[in-house]
Amino acid sequence: MTDAASLGPLEIALLVAGAIEASGGKYFVGGSIASSLQGEPRATNDIDFVLALPLGKVGALRDALGSDFELDVDMLRDALRTASTANAFHLPTVTKIDFFGRAHDDYDESEFSRRRRVIVREPDGALFVKAPEDTILRKLSWYRAGGEVSDRQWRDVVSVLRVSAPDLDAGYLDRWATRLALTDLLVRARSDAG
Repeated sequence: MTDAASLGPLEIALLVAGAIEASGGKYFVGGSIASSLQGEPRATNDIDFVLALPLGKVGALRDALGSDFELDVDMLRDALRTASTANAFHLPTVTKIDFFGRAHDDYDESEFSRRRRVIVREPDGALFVKAPEDTILRKLSWYRAGGEVSDRQWRDVVSVLRVSAPDLDAGYLDRWATRLALTDLLVRARSDAG
């Protein structure tokens, strides 16, 4: 049996994903876990989940997570109602889990519908992960919202473009970049990716 204090981000993400599914929710993993799986791996300080969970199931999620996790159920209910953020912590490793309540605008709906089941640990350790095109678009959006100064966000975008290039849906990227007013950044990122 593995000591809880020695778990890495992927193992913790698998525990959280299992608890979400056991409590009747749906999710995808985004952020640096997604960009590391789709681009170049890098260390992470937190694990990002976009979560769709009925409000009445928040207590079930807390129970499914168990005593190794700390979760503020009131904050999570609010995040699910308002498409905002709540945090949980894996106490043995002091790893932060960010839960983003699922939003329902056109892009959010598209992003959630395109999530993919990815084996991250053989033989059956699987996570639903956002599609690489959506990793690129969301990180470009965060990069723009942050004043276009985050080297980390930019590196993630360029690495996903470079590593996942053969599998990317260029038409999808172009359409949503136009709708999200990110075309200039996408052109620049593609150039940097070579």
